[in-house]
Amino acid sequence: MAVIIGQLANASGLTVAKDWPMPPRLIVSYDGTTNDDDALALGSMLASGGSTLALAYVRHSHEYDPAREAIAEHDAERRLEHGRTWLGDPDVRSHVVLNPSTGAGLGQLAAAEQASAVVFGSDYRTPPGRVEPGGAAQVLLSGGTVAVAVARAGLRLDGHGRIATISVSPSEEDSAAQETAASLAEALGAELVPAEDGTADLIVVGSSPTARPGQVALSGAARSKLDSARSSVLVIARETPIAF
Repeated sequence: MAVIIGQLANASGLTVAKDWPMPPRLIVSYDGTTNDDDALALGSMLASGGSTLALAYVRHSHEYDPAREAIAEHDAERRLEHGRTWLGDPDVRSHVVLNPSTGAGLGQLAAAEQASAVVFGSDYRTPPGRVEPGGAAQVLLSGGTVAVAVARAGLRLDGHGRIATISVSPSEEDSAAQETAASLAEALGAELVPAEDGTADLIVVGSSPTARPGQVALSGAARSKLDSARSSVLVIARETPIAF
């Protein structure tokens, strides 16, 4: 089905411009591992408020032997099909990205797709109930230009659950995290809770005051907070709130 963005045909058959706000676009980094199933779970929960969801698998090189390239292409599609099956939606868009760096490839895809956030699972060594960005997520957390969500390890065991509570870890002189949390809470029917109670399903984190507008960067204090977090996190680019 063709998608027509920002236009509406009137009764006379003429096409007139209409400035509709676009729902956030979320890209889930997915390679078929169990921790990336956590990313699927978080992406599904975030998208339940009306955001659009897509999957992306990053291949690091092109195979020059045709037979090996066919195998690699089949493997990529098999992994993405597993993700669509987990989500229970065969129509979810998917992308195969070719880039030596998973983080850089996803950043380029996010820019091309005008995505609002890239969703990752925690590092494969992360104990259940904790959150730890892996190498690809760290690339985007260190100067990227798209928000980064990281699922707590084991979130997949909640299946297609929901985000019921959200807290905020704000950045100095920047309301982007608070605005995003308020918008997301309204979209999901979630409750905003104080960060101090430590029980939120999701923590929305602002970028460091040293980051440029539109850039993602964590302060030392924010990194220390995430080290002890037992919630999934969403890190917002400086001065760039997401309207859910």
